[in-house]
Amino acid sequence: MDRRGIFRAMAATLLAAPFAARKVAAAEGEKKTHRLAIHVDQNDVDVMKLAMNNTRNAFELYKEWGEELAVEIVCYSQGLHMLRDDTSPVKEEIKSTRAKVPNLAFGACNNTKRAMERTEGKTIPIIQEAVVVPAGVVRLVELQEQGFKYLKP
Repeated sequence: MDRRGIFRAMAATLLAAPFAARKVAAAEGEKKTHRLAIHVDQNDVDVMKLAMNNTRNAFELYKEWGEELAVEIVCYSQGLHMLRDDTSPVKEEIKSTRAKVPNLAFGACNNTKRAMERTEGKTIPIIQEAVVVPAGVVRLVELQEQGFKYLKP
């Protein structure tokens, strides 16, 4: 075997190692729980749908591997529209994704909610699937301090 052959064999072994370890852990009954914090700050239906797709795709892959996933989607600024009961373009998708992904939570920024209420002169309704958090940015920091990995679609 020449040097290139040796290099290819080593590379293939290194790339396969994490997947082999995953299968051994799953066979031994260990369940790893992954944590993902997703940040939405745009009133863009494509960004909102991408956040939901990222959640479903990660959940399905980890489920296939015998592992669990906890996700919190935190919305602030114009992204709060994702969680507004009166303006969300993805309310039905939120319901269906939450039914499929049991450890999915939604955090709605209260700072943004109060600012929108002042601007619009009315109470801003938040969907029942969401919890109002004091500040979206602080919630993202707290989640990362708890070991959540940060994703911004």
